[in-house]
Amino acid sequence: MDYQFEREWQNTLKKVESFGFDGATDLDTLLFLIGVQELGHGEKKFSKDEKMQLMHIAVCTLLSPFGYYKFTGRDQDDWPHFENTKPLPPLQAEEQQRLMKEAIVEYFQDY
Repeated sequence: MDYQFEREWQNTLKKVESFGFDGATDLDTLLFLIGVQELGHGEKKFSKDEKMQLMHIAVCTLLSPFGYYKFTGRDQDDWPHFENTKPLPPLQAEEQQRLMKEAIVEYFQDY
């Protein structure tokens, strides 16, 4: 186990909780919160389809620094769009989870 990374992950979760999101410890919840943050439309009710789109926005945002996606602009409804710039490597579920956690830690470092 990578104790240094686990400590960084736990610190990130505490930081998110300090923003008022108690219990936001699973990846899907964090992806949703990041998607809402990146959308920038504030608090509102989202449809199931919009929630999936928000999670996609979060994944693209998180993987952009790794060179997998590039922000291409916003549509007429002000939703961000991304272009896939290189294929994601084939990863096992545990490796995918680690990559997303690393990206989330990086995302929240500036907060």
